[in-house]
Amino acid sequence: MIDELNEQMENADPVLKPGDTGNAEDTAEGKEIETLRKQLEEVNDKFLRIHAEFDNYKRRTIKEKAEILQTAGKDVILALLPVIDDFERARRASESTQDIETLKQGMDLIYQKFNTILQSKGLKPVDSIGLDFNVDMHEAITNVPAPSEDMKGKVIDETEKGYTLNGHVIRFAKVVVGE
Repeated sequence: MIDELNEQMENADPVLKPGDTGNAEDTAEGKEIETLRKQLEEVNDKFLRIHAEFDNYKRRTIKEKAEILQTAGKDVILALLPVIDDFERARRASESTQDIETLKQGMDLIYQKFNTILQSKGLKPVDSIGLDFNVDMHEAITNVPAPSEDMKGKVIDETEKGYTLNGHVIRFAKVVVGE
């Protein structure tokens, strides 16, 4: 639209000033050109305002993204702080007790609490042993002869557990596959 208005202005005759000689058709054309100039100024003004608003939007979203990245793990860390507190209490208790069974029970409770928190944040372990080898979930570190015919192509052992976070694999399970 701006290009059309500029083209019309270039092709138009010069505007007649009061007192210039010219007929009624020339003054009507002059009024039309003046109207077009006003429209062009309005369109340019709107364009500049929209451009400025867009620049402000870009700056604001970049700033928001930076803030999100800086605080992305905040809720997970806050959820894990009680686990750290439990570990500190367990360390202090381990210095003064000789009852190994109580220490094991305490460690199991802390482990369960830790897993519960991670699962509530969307972390899930990948099941592997006895299942078919799946390249999307598993990383084969070695192949061994299968103990039976039905275990060929299946996971026999898991050396490192794999995990998904909200349905996306974040660590592949390192497995031994039967051949």
